[in-house]
Amino acid sequence: MRHPTGPPWDRLALPGLLVIAALLRLPDLATRGTWDADQGHDMLVLRTFVKDGVVPLLGPPTSIGDIHHGAWYYYLLSPAASLTGGDSPLAVVTLIALCGVAAVGVAWWLARSVAGPVAGLVAGVVLATSVAAIDESTFIWNPNLIALSSAIALAAAWRAWSGHDARWWVVAAIGTAVTMQCHVLGIALLPIVGVPFVLDARRRPLGRVRLAILLVFIAAYLPLVINELSRDFSELRAALEFLASGGSPAEAAIPVRFGIVALRVVSWPLTGLIIDGFAAGAVALVVVIAIVAWRWIGGREDLDQRVARWFGLGLLWAAVFLTLAAPSLASVVRGLPNDHYHAYADPMVVVLVGLGAAALLREIRAPLGVIVAGVGVAALLGWNLTRLPPAVNPGGGYPAAERAAARVDAALTNAGIGRDAAIHLRSVPQFKSTEAMAYPLVLLGRRVLAETPDGFAPGSSTGSGGVPPASNALVVLCDQLFREAIGADCGGPAEGKVPAEAGDAAFTSVLDRFEAAPGRWVTVFVPEPG
Repeated sequence: MRHPTGPPWDRLALPGLLVIAALLRLPDLATRGTWDADQGHDMLVLRTFVKDGVVPLLGPPTSIGDIHHGAWYYYLLSPAASLTGGDSPLAVVTLIALCGVAAVGVAWWLARSVAGPVAGLVAGVVLATSVAAIDESTFIWNPNLIALSSAIALAAAWRAWSGHDARWWVVAAIGTAVTMQCHVLGIALLPIVGVPFVLDARRRPLGRVRLAILLVFIAAYLPLVINELSRDFSELRAALEFLASGGSPAEAAIPVRFGIVALRVVSWPLTGLIIDGFAAGAVALVVVIAIVAWRWIGGREDLDQRVARWFGLGLLWAAVFLTLAAPSLASVVRGLPNDHYHAYADPMVVVLVGLGAAALLREIRAPLGVIVAGVGVAALLGWNLTRLPPAVNPGGGYPAAERAAARVDAALTNAGIGRDAAIHLRSVPQFKSTEAMAYPLVLLGRRVLAETPDGFAPGSSTGSGGVPPASNALVVLCDQLFREAIGADCGGPAEGKVPAEAGDAAFTSVLDRFEAAPGRWVTVFVPEPG
């Protein structure tokens, strides 16, 4: 570390930042996070993994084609899931929240090692109080581990690149591999870490380090290799089919997409979702660009100048890559998780802000530098601390799903349909899975046949030989958010034609219908009496 000593307050900086980060993430974890199909799917996979020994070879499904993220996402969460046998989402989300806290510490360490205690403090404060980073820490989703893994990759790469022990490159490889496993678009981090590695390899031998890095990536992708060899190359075929279909349609021209994506990448950890503060996000983008340009030209050689160029080009690459690889980022759908796809860029953004603040104090005549830096940091704090996520998620979170499952279970029990009977779960629209309801029903001991776009959900009772048993009830989930795609309103019209479409025409009697959360309806169908 280039700054082993600092002012007296520097000793308290890290513990203070970790306490602040924890206080903003850990309270009300049971109710703050969203709960939907993705969360239900992840908990079903984790439960079958830790309780039944079914080792996942693929990660969560992506939003494109039939491609999946990496299985190591589940392996990393499995220790927390195993504490309760997969029966507690709170245990898993607590681990995710602790990873968010740890990311603050790593960002502090990186910024401090580059530009001193002030840079570390500012970077840590910005990430600790970031409403986006806090949101990322409070619910179960595969991109939510990326801020920590990417921060580790970047910090370790800087440690090695700045002349320290070359084995730090192995740590950087681990962080990069985890980022790539947690989200397929995390591959964008590979050249950001890889280019400094190549430059370092040109000036000193890295033979054993190269081998260790190779082993890291072999271990990361071994589950995928096993899957491909045992399942007729299912991922490769899905990827080729997706590419043959033309990929994701792009509704905006490339220059427009690039502007929107660049704004989202840079402003996300500073001001949050762009539709919640477009002007603030635009200002944040301009400030970060100004910091990069200032330190690129006038920074101290081998310190903040090198990192400003590295991270500046890294953010530019991220924006270009995502413009081409993820055209959907040109639009925002309120009510769905947003912007976490590029969480690997968050550490770069906050470290650049820290570098800029430290340079203002160091190079601009007092008190002007202090005032400008103080006002900027205070503005970020004020913006984020007045927009913290509520203690109870607007959709009710997992407790709402628990209550809905309990009501379905009670209605079926009262109708004489015991827990040994098979319950068929269908979704409206069909492209959304039923796992948000399937998981709490499974915990209640219900046998479910939970449909997803990829077949039946993990934990479904598919019967012997994979043949689904006859179901005794039909539970239909309807999400009003997709009313346009459905073509009818939830709460009756949209659900009425599902039994016939599902081949369950016998289920003509509505046993119960209720709104489990705002816009999310549950209808329980049973056969007509007699």
